[in-house]
Amino acid sequence: MYRRLLPPAFALLVVAALAGCSDETAKTAPAGAERPPSPVSVLIMKAGEQPLTTVLSGRATAFQSADIRPRVGGIIKEIAFKEGNFVKAGDLLYKIDDDTYVAAVEEAKATLEKSQASIPAAEANLQRYERLANSGASQKEYEDAQTTLLQAKAAVSESRAALQTAQISLDLTEVKAPFDGVTSATNYSIGNVVTASQTDSLMTLRKIDPIYIELNEASVNLQRMKAAITAANSSSNGDGAGITDIRLTLEDGTDYPQVGKLDMSEMAVSTTTGTVSIRTLFDNPNNVILPGMFVRATIKVGQEAGYLIPQRAAGRNANGDLTAKFVNAENKVETRTFRTSKLSGNSWLVNEGVTDGDKLIVDGFQWISDNATVNPIPSEVDAKGFIIDKSAAPENTATPKS
Repeated sequence: MYRRLLPPAFALLVVAALAGCSDETAKTAPAGAERPPSPVSVLIMKAGEQPLTTVLSGRATAFQSADIRPRVGGIIKEIAFKEGNFVKAGDLLYKIDDDTYVAAVEEAKATLEKSQASIPAAEANLQRYERLANSGASQKEYEDAQTTLLQAKAAVSESRAALQTAQISLDLTEVKAPFDGVTSATNYSIGNVVTASQTDSLMTLRKIDPIYIELNEASVNLQRMKAAITAANSSSNGDGAGITDIRLTLEDGTDYPQVGKLDMSEMAVSTTTGTVSIRTLFDNPNNVILPGMFVRATIKVGQEAGYLIPQRAAGRNANGDLTAKFVNAENKVETRTFRTSKLSGNSWLVNEGVTDGDKLIVDGFQWISDNATVNPIPSEVDAKGFIIDKSAAPENTATPKS
């Protein structure tokens, strides 16, 4: 009998325990409890003068480049440089076998000495006819003596020029660097025969410090850039300082430390791409930039007052207008649309729809809908786009700020 009543009794005890837990929970849980507002990083807006920029793609090209070719023929006897290394102007690159050129110089020297030896005899003969001019020497003999002396002097000049030519050819057997630069791989080896001014180059020498960056700008934006350059030059007393602020971003996303300057703009529009080539010049002391490297250039084209909206905090609607989310006075999210915006570095510059003190959401806005209540955390965005929390203490993040 006892074994039959045990399961129902146990069940009653479990039900009573659960009822007690429910009553205790009802006593401790507050009525109408809600989830706390989500914390979001916000940027406090403040108007100021900001630079207007444009970003252009470009490619690096050597400041100087020369295909090295021999100016005399012969067999390559020596290669004096290490491929891919830097050389100074005047350094020996190639040595061509010079035996025949040394012999030509010696022959030219002998010819010059022979020509010089005939001059004293011709001068003495002329002087003798000058003394005999009034005592039986004919005028013709005197004139012939003059002609002989002039021919002897001309032969000396001719021989001297031949010697100089032979010496130049001998000197050209040493192929030297025309300027400071970095060498390419050699196209010829020791023992190869080369000819004067041949089509194929021996190697290529490039000067890459400083280095050119060739940028391409759409022709429709060229007038705006020219106007900005003119305005910048006017504000800087015509010294061009306003347009020298050109900065590069390398292929791996790192910022190049050197600041470049405008060198020239092509005075023609490409018929195939509709772009204009703009050449800029950068110092390249550590040879970080190499010819052929792709880069992005940020060019300052003016300055304007307004508010900066970091690109990480902005979006675009279906019409292509700039959008961003803000926290209003009730700590609720609202989306604002900006019909006009201009590029300023890594941000967008706007002139309307924002006032000082407005709170721009810079992180977490992708998952928050309009009218949602949030907890704004004052923050900053550094040049790399990382968020810096400005809250004084961790507990501040749990308290909404108005």
